[in-house]
Parts: sequence; C-alpha cells; structure tokens
Amino acid sequence: MDRYPPIADHGLVGDLQTAALVSSQGAVDWFCSPRFDSPSIFAALLDHDRGGYFLLAPDSSDSTCKQLYYPDTGVLVTRFMSPEGVGEVVDWMTANTSHTPTDRHTLLRVVRAVRGTVRFVLECRPRFDYGRAAHELDLRPEGAVFRGPGITGHLQASFPLERDGDDVRGTVTLGVGESAMAAFTACDADGPAPAPRTVEETTAQLWEAVDFWQQWLHTSRYRGRWAEMVNRSAITLKLLTFAPTGAPVAAATMGLPEQVGGERNWDYRYTWVRDGSLSVRALLDLGFIEEATQFTHWLGDRMRDRAEIPGERLQIMYRVDGDPYLTEEILEHLEGYRGSRPVRAGNAAADQLQLDIYGEAMYALTESLEVGVQTGYHGWKGLARAMDWLADNWDRPDEGIWETRGGRKDFTYSRVMCWVAFDRALRLAFDLSRPANTELWTTARDTILDEVMDKGWSQREQALVQHYGGDVLDASLLLIPRVRFLSPKSPGWLSTLDAMERKLVSDSLVYRYDPAASPDGLRGSEGTFSLCTYLYVDALARAGRLRTARYTFEKMHTYANHVGLFAEEIGPSGEQLGNFPQAFTHLSLIMAASTLDEALEKQRG
Repeated sequence: MDRYPPIADHGLVGDLQTAALVSSQGAVDWFCSPRFDSPSIFAALLDHDRGGYFLLAPDSSDSTCKQLYYPDTGVLVTRFMSPEGVGEVVDWMTANTSHTPTDRHTLLRVVRAVRGTVRFVLECRPRFDYGRAAHELDLRPEGAVFRGPGITGHLQASFPLERDGDDVRGTVTLGVGESAMAAFTACDADGPAPAPRTVEETTAQLWEAVDFWQQWLHTSRYRGRWAEMVNRSAITLKLLTFAPTGAPVAAATMGLPEQVGGERNWDYRYTWVRDGSLSVRALLDLGFIEEATQFTHWLGDRMRDRAEIPGERLQIMYRVDGDPYLTEEILEHLEGYRGSRPVRAGNAAADQLQLDIYGEAMYALTESLEVGVQTGYHGWKGLARAMDWLADNWDRPDEGIWETRGGRKDFTYSRVMCWVAFDRALRLAFDLSRPANTELWTTARDTILDEVMDKGWSQREQALVQHYGGDVLDASLLLIPRVRFLSPKSPGWLSTLDAMERKLVSDSLVYRYDPAASPDGLRGSEGTFSLCTYLYVDALARAGRLRTARYTFEKMHTYANHVGLFAEEIGPSGEQLGNFPQAFTHLSLIMAASTLDEALEKQRG
C-alpha cells in the first residue's frame, strides 16, 4: 500500500448519503459517516499514519492492479493479477433513495479468486473524527466492534479476524471460484449491531446494486457519440447527491491540493448554489427530471429561508441539509496529502459575497418547462424580494466565482450573471403572470448590459476581461453564450474567445485565469481547470468552431482516470489535482457533450 497514491488512482462508491474512495490497491482511504460532510473514519489520503484505512487485497508484493466499474453502475471492481493467481475485490454501498437521512452506512466488499489460488489480507484501522479520537476494540467471533465518540464501526467478515493493537487483521486463501466477504458498518453509538451476513446474502445484494444502477441509467435519454463518458459522469453526479434533499456536493473529499505541497486545499463536501444550479441543466439534458426538480425545491427553500432576513438573499454554499454554518478550521495534526498543508475542514468562503449566484439560481429555475417553478405563490414572493434586493446591490464589488481571498473587485462574470438573474426573473414573471417590480428589474438588466460592454471590455485585449479596469482574461466568461448574454457568433464574443485561446489555453486545456497577473491572495500556482476546458468546448461548438471543439473534447478524455473520473484540475504532467471526483467537471462534461452532439448533427444536415 503506497503512502499516498495519485489522487486519480481511485474509484468512488456511495449510497447517496455518503461516499468512499477505493484505491487501485484495494484500500478504502477516504470515508465519512453519516454524511458526506461528517468527520472522517478513514482518511489515509490526508495522513497515511493518522488517517486510518480499510485494506482488502492480495498478500503479495508483485500483483498488477486493474480497476473498473461493473458496466453502467456504481459498483467498483479491483482486479489483482500475479503469477499465483487472479483475484478480485468488488466494492459498493447499497443506494438509499429515502428522503429520511440515516446514521447507518455500510461499505460492502466481496473478494474472490478467478484463477489460481490467491491469499488475501484484510487490515481495518479506523480513525474517528479526522484521526483525533481514540477508539476501543471489542473483538468477537462474529466480528469486530470499534467504539469511537458517539459513533461505532462494526466489521463483519466471513473469515477469522485477529487483534492488531486496537485494530484488526485477517487473511483468507481462496481457490478458483471461491469467495469471501467483509462489511464495515458505521452507525450511532447506541444503534443495534448489524444482522449476521453470509457470503451468499452479500453476493445477492451485489446484484441488487447492479440492477439499481442499470435501471436508473436506463432512464437517460442521451443517445449521443460519447455515451460511456456521459453515463459515467451521470452516475458520478448521482453518487455525489444527498438523496434526502437532492443537494449535490462539489466533491467527495476535502483537503486535496490544487498544487502538491501548496496551501490551496479546500473542503468541497458542501452544496454550492452555483454548481447545483448548473447541474439542473446537465440533468435535464439527460432526462433526469426528478433529480432536477428536487434540487429546485432545495433552492427554493434556501430563498424562502432568508425571505424576511435583512442582508444577502442567498449564501454561496450550504450543507446538504440547508444548514448555512460552515465554520472553517485547520486540522493541524494531519500531514496533508504528500505534505500539502494546511488541511481545512469547513469552508470560510461561505461568508463571501458572490453576486453571480443569483443568476445561476434563476438560470436553474427557468431552464425548462419540465421543471418549472416549484415554489408556489409564497415561494415566488421570496424570489421577487431577492430580485428587488439585487436591484439595489448588483453593482457592489464581490469576491467572484473563484472565491479568491485577495479582496473584492468589480468582477465582470458577477455582473453578467446578475444580468441573467433579472432576464430570467422577468421571463418568469411574464410567463407565469406573477406580481413583480418589472420596471425596476428591466432597468437593472439593461444598465448591467451597457456597463459590462463599457467597463468590462479591454481595448488592449479586444475582449471582455476578469474585472473592470483590468486586462486579465477569465475563463468563467465562457458561459456568456450559453446564458445568451451575447450571441455565440457576435464579433465581440468571437474576439473574446480568440483572446482566451491566446492567453488561457495550453494544449487544449484551459486555465481559470493567471494568478500572477491577478493576485488572488494565495501562494503558489495551480493546474488547468477541467470545468473551464469543457466550457471552452461548449463555447467553441456554439461559435461553429466544431473541428477544434471536437478535438478538444476528445483530448480531455485522455486525462480522465482509469475509471472515467475527473478531479478539479490537470497538473503540468497530466496528473489530476484537487478534490476528487469533482461534480462541476462532470456536469460540464455532460453539458459540452450535449451541445457538441447537437452542433455536429446540424452540420451533417
């Protein structure tokens, strides 16, 4: 087991309330319970010695590891090939689609030999509360019980376990066709022990999980050229969504670096209004109307929550249950991935002012009649109050989409999305005949357009730029043609697209911006942003530059990991960086695929 395998060297499994990462060496090195944003139980990815892990792999030093998903599912298969034999470990969690959260979550692992004879070793070393809390071990014939503060881990296995300090270890030798199982259940300290399991019962649950995922994916209406990548992205978005509320987290992890050894190590286990709102479009492109509708309910609830409270109408991010409190703390005791410190839990960016979120929220609520506005009369009144507030506040400097910590500025993207907010709110008001201060909203919308084209335009670059009075390019503006702020083939937009290609594109990969030219308050550099590369594909396709769009899209496939997953960024050597897997990357992949498919079909006539 490597101390720190590459970030991309993992597959994701989950039960729609939490998730785990499994390395290609058979180690669960990231798992939180009972929710995505709960303290970790296994976190060796952030500290090999203190974080904890759950290893199940051949007891061999010369095995070759391969990993894949069972077709069209969230069931992960890790294969080990050695001269003595070939073995497999199958990992999954049973999907829980209930709207009621549960404190009980189980990682299921079936191990089997498919050729020769394979000796497997199990090591289970939980470390509760991000590795800060000690636990007591109660080893019984039916399994091991790890008692932590307020939480208990139950380990069941179909083969004997032995004590290793306060952890456990076990081995099992399997011949061709033989199987064994192990299951780790995290639950409330006072919760009952899980029922006994057999290998046969666990295998039956495996096929139930396969059926669940394949039946869910069968409802997708995507029939385009890139079905394998789009389907994997859809499953990934589903795995990153908290089923009780329909809120997606930005990523399954926290603290993974945007630059190895650097300080850009954030906690992404929360729901951003921006990411979630754009996911509505991706879900609708695939025909997942129920999931899109559920998020619009969640979004409407957030607007109603603040309807009578002075100040900003929306916070940029929330916990998956809508809780707005995300206090950031530094976990000083953790080494960090390959020494990347500080390791942060919580996210102080929740307190930032980012005015673009109103545009993304309204974009989500107006993208399709299939979703419509689900908020009713009182929900509309809350939405209208938010737009009235925005009419008085859209011209305030803010921190911008990238959550920089270098001070507030007049970010062009924020202004563009405020335009979107008023444009879509006016459309809703007219289409649904709802009461609204349409004169105020219209004035604000038109004023923003004039101001952006005047103050957000750089004569030097012949492009719209990151903030007023500057010349720095910013890839967030690649959303302009999608939201119809400018026509995708208008001279001003094509000139902006050309400038981005000169300044932000490197071998088809796209940087967010140049932090050296526009200091963001943080040390170090970062890789290209995969979200931005897919937004670039989308913009190229809309501009009619289909040859470049398709080649860029196809090249991005080569940066996916071995099971089709993407982190946040691509490093200088093609490595994946940042929290993993990232929902924003996968939803933008779906959006780009849909746009490019449509454009290519039109070209064919």
